Amino acid sequence: MEEKKTCRACPGGPEAKERARVRDGRDGRLGAALEKIRYKLFVMSGKGGVGKSSVAVNVACALADAGARVGLLDVDLHGPSVTRMLGITGAMEAGRGAAIAPKRFGENLLVVSMQSLLGDPDQAVLWRGPMKTTAIRQFLADVDWGELDYLVIDSPPGTGDEHLTILKTVRDALCVLVTTPQEISLADVRKTVNFLQYANANILGVVENMSGLVCPHCHTEIELFKKGGGEEMARAFGLEFLGAVPLDPATVVAGDLGRPVVQLDGDFPARQAFINLAATIAAACRSSLEAAASPCP
Repeated sequence: MEEKKTCRACPGGPEAKERARVRDGRDGRLGAALEKIRYKLFVMSGKGGVGKSSVAVNVACALADAGARVGLLDVDLHGPSVTRMLGITGAMEAGRGAAIAPKRFGENLLVVSMQSLLGDPDQAVLWRGPMKTTAIRQFLADVDWGELDYLVIDSPPGTGDEHLTILKTVRDALCVLVTTPQEISLADVRKTVNFLQYANANILGVVENMSGLVCPHCHTEIELFKKGGGEEMARAFGLEFLGAVPLDPATVVAGDLGRPVVQLDGDFPARQAFINLAATIAAACRSSLEAAASPCP
């Protein structure tokens, strides 16, 4: 009887076996990396332009300034902005063993972004679903994060491949939803809440960003947009309202200079709001962990 030949790329062939070996090895590294991270915060919004990255960056920096060991992962692969907001330049390099060394910001903050892999800062990333999933899993598994108190994950707008990959890979992620007070933003964030509830994800709470405008001259607050929409939405869904951050020109200037507003000297309303928000998020994380550890009645 003629021996059946196996194609190299077919199931059971040498190429398929090698892919499976690589995948199994990465899955093992992924699990080991996530076990060393106590809290995983997934910052989301169904709407673009609500300041989600600003919230992620400033909360991460505020937690790090308070002494926590923090990682900041930017999974907005098509429009990464985290490194620019922190003034980080240059490419990531090899770390211990075959791991990738994250960029460091200050003493306690490690940063990974697609931007640090691009030779040209204006280069576009033309990837579809499977490639994005592979890249995100590699950022989690193959980066030398070490032991962290928090991993803050910044995401693109919407509920696409990046979000599904994180929710499927990081099962204990705590989702932080960012919205502005206007109905045009709230409508999309409500869809995100429904998406997360359908996915049985853990929602930590809601943040209302751009909640009033701070006058750059007298530092009083002007209701440029209506206020309270985020808090009302959180109450309607039975979610925790984590806090409100005003629209402060200092935040914009700081981001363009590559410095988070929480690290500026001066009495800026947004600075204190982000510090308070980080403290509230830290307390909510501890409560979530205690609730998960408590036996069911």
